[in-house]
Amino acid sequence: MPTRKVAVIAIGGNSLILSKDAQTVQDQYRALCVTGKHIVSLVELGYQVVVTYGNGPQVGFLLWRSEVAHATSGLHGLPLVTCVADTQGGIGYQIQQTLKNEFLRRGLCEDSIAVLTQVVVDKDDPGFRNPTKPVGEFYPWVLREDAGRGFRRYVPSPRPLEIVEEAGLKTLLASGLHLIAGGGGGIPVFRTEGGYEGVDAVVDKDLTSCLLAKRIKSDLFVISTAVSNVAIHFGTPEQENLSRMPVAEAIAFVGAGYFAPGSMLPKVLAAVDFVKATGKEAIITSPENVRAAVVEGKGTHIVP
Repeated sequence: MPTRKVAVIAIGGNSLILSKDAQTVQDQYRALCVTGKHIVSLVELGYQVVVTYGNGPQVGFLLWRSEVAHATSGLHGLPLVTCVADTQGGIGYQIQQTLKNEFLRRGLCEDSIAVLTQVVVDKDDPGFRNPTKPVGEFYPWVLREDAGRGFRRYVPSPRPLEIVEEAGLKTLLASGLHLIAGGGGGIPVFRTEGGYEGVDAVVDKDLTSCLLAKRIKSDLFVISTAVSNVAIHFGTPEQENLSRMPVAEAIAFVGAGYFAPGSMLPKVLAAVDFVKATGKEAIITSPENVRAAVVEGKGTHIVP
């Protein structure tokens, strides 16, 4: 295993969509270039980084594009699991390139590698009976309202149980490479008698990031999101930003319903899981605050 400290950094898929007028692949790349600078700042602090990332909006775009192509030209549609895999690869390529360019710009002799990652899920997971994962942009006509911002398509979101490529990821990490893995929560698969079989679902990237962080014995788990701090009473005059949140307090806040499902709730749950399992620290903050969170204590620190 590497001698440097390891930090798993989970990037939200929504963070690549800066606005309704900036949703193209080129726009997403520009957003990643900014995020990449903050990630590399941790490398300069001596960390070996493992970057995970969401792909909910991008999966939705690809599904929509597939449906339009089928309706207008009869072109075959894409299964959801293929959309997950395609966007995992596309975003992974962009992260790999932005990190490499930033390493070169700073004169760092470092390299990263993106790995297509599959995760095993349970056929009997309740997520298949009650789809809870929003994908795509906010449409006026789809299925279920999401946090008062519009309507989105919801798909099954089973829990990740195993990372198929775990051994390979550990080998690459031991070689000194920075990793880009677990994109979109991983490509969901069932175990079969013959091996593995893809399944139409989207796994929560924070849960997979937590699983990966635990399995590789990460020293730090950072969840990068749209806000600088976790807050209770979010969006109200009583909003209170939190800088330090012990696990017991976080569990109490979850029980009180302070965190929105599909938004902050899975991030807090993943952070709590990591801290309980490892006794180490997790941080939830915005991309621009990642370095300051590690060095100066900014963001929300979830502690034992």
